[in-house]
Amino acid sequence: MNQAPAFAPRAAVEAAPKVAPTVMPKAMPKAATRTARRAPWQVWRDTAGRLSALRIVTLLGLVTPVTIAVHDFATAGFGARPLNDVIHRTGYWALIFVMVALAVTPLRRIARFNQLVDVRRMIGVGAFVYIAAHLSLFVADQMFDLRKVVTEIALRLYLTIGFVALIGLAALAATSTDGMVRRLGAKRWQRLHALIYAIGLLALIHFFQQTKADVWVPTFVAGLFGWMIGYRLLVKLRRTRDEPPTWILLVLSVAVSALTFVGEAVGIGIAFNVSPLVVLGMAFDFDIHSIRPGWLVLGAGLIVVALDLIRARFGARRAARAPLTPP
Repeated sequence: MNQAPAFAPRAAVEAAPKVAPTVMPKAMPKAATRTARRAPWQVWRDTAGRLSALRIVTLLGLVTPVTIAVHDFATAGFGARPLNDVIHRTGYWALIFVMVALAVTPLRRIARFNQLVDVRRMIGVGAFVYIAAHLSLFVADQMFDLRKVVTEIALRLYLTIGFVALIGLAALAATSTDGMVRRLGAKRWQRLHALIYAIGLLALIHFFQQTKADVWVPTFVAGLFGWMIGYRLLVKLRRTRDEPPTWILLVLSVAVSALTFVGEAVGIGIAFNVSPLVVLGMAFDFDIHSIRPGWLVLGAGLIVVALDLIRARFGARRAARAPLTPP
């Protein structure tokens, strides 16, 4: 696909024109040159060593699930099987952060906000941390019996699928540095990181199989995933760097929403041996406590369409007000 993968470092995806390096005065003290450097663990600073509000917000978002878990444990506990509850929580948030990483490309293009590229790597690595915790807690739940863990993963299909997704995410996290881009070469690196699409699909399948009964949340996430893949296909087919017109985004949103309704109806029909048409008919029975995921997918798509309209109008006005420069 003609899109930068979700774990792309900023240097690999922003093809900005190179500017001649600024020559620093000889009299500048050494302390001034150190401000442009940052330690690898200082993720709240940008590549120039400055505090980044966007990075700080992203970091807070990545630790929010931990805060929620601590609050839930302190107020209501984790039920009869607390370890199992935490296993499900870490797996769920790993999937969510994979989807957020995939959303960076369409959002930065549609919102004309290229700074989002700077936090994509953080989000991807954060997703790996949660899925690594997911596996580690599963091993603990099996009383650290590695033979039993291997057997469970090999014999249970949904565990096999989840483990393959984890291995793929680990490979992407391990190569999400500028140094690995140089070592692998840009083309090989991009082909490797295109695996994020397959990883997202495998994670969704694992989520559906694990959820079993109520598939509302997996269906909603699958609809959003379908929108993001559809967007990338549109960009690839158009073979241009220009943003797809707003009406195309609207058609995409309606089409993916319709597919979400159909997919949910077929799945429920198979699971409960009822006609999918009956399930589709219930989609128009609006209830604030049971809004169908297809409507929320459509709502999310319409928000993106509105964002594109606003940014296109704002960009046109700004371009019209810009002073003319001599040729």
